[in-house]
Amino acid sequence: ALANIRAAYPDKSDAEVKAIALAAWDNLGRTGGEYPHLGRLFDFDPESTSPGRTEVDGIDHFLSLRDDGKPGIVFSAHLANWALPAICAARFGLDTTAVFRAPNDPAIGRVLHEIRSETMGNLEAARQGAAFAMQGALEKGGHLGMLIDQHFTRGVIVTFMGRPALVNPILGKFARRFDCPVHGVRVIRLPNHRFRLELTPPLDLPRDPDGQINVQGAMQAMTAVVEEWVREYPEQWLWMHRRWRAPAKASDAKVDSTFGV
Repeated sequence: ALANIRAAYPDKSDAEVKAIALAAWDNLGRTGGEYPHLGRLFDFDPESTSPGRTEVDGIDHFLSLRDDGKPGIVFSAHLANWALPAICAARFGLDTTAVFRAPNDPAIGRVLHEIRSETMGNLEAARQGAAFAMQGALEKGGHLGMLIDQHFTRGVIVTFMGRPALVNPILGKFARRFDCPVHGVRVIRLPNHRFRLELTPPLDLPRDPDGQINVQGAMQAMTAVVEEWVREYPEQWLWMHRRWRAPAKASDAKVDSTFGV
């Protein structure tokens, strides 16, 4: 975490870097402790006159996604408690397939799957061949939700926090194929054990001369949004992850049909 923070913020002092790292570990610990209580954490009610634990900025975008009859893509990042957007989608009837990475420990995986399945609606584990299930969800007019801020060996190169990084191109490929709206959603941890969810308007993604969405450009645009989020609340991001890794060879940095998160 310290090395990643120093590289992203070369002008910060050692004390500032350590403070961000400690806060990031604190956020990760809180997120783990909150996991068994996810169903109760998300208590947003647009009709309520008193605030709950969770507020949503951009609920109109959620409702528009739900009611427009089109497929849609929603990207996110490991910020604050990153599980909450999938719960929000399920609570408000947004037909969404949330893509997740199964833990290496099968016992932990079973517990997490039980919690997720009770609160998050449709789930798809990141595995070989899962892209077909994701495509099927979009073909039926559904939506995909996926975290895009982790290293992907066979990804496309983007600039993130001033450094080259490899990102899974699957959402850019689906955006190109379906020409559907692409939104970003983030969670912000607020004081007094509260959260705010923010959904962006649809992104205006770069296109090729033939008018089709450019995959690498689309992933760079999404990554730029994630960078803005991280720079605003650096203490709430998962700095422990080895996000910046050079490809073993040039051929690794290509658009591939497999994926993982």
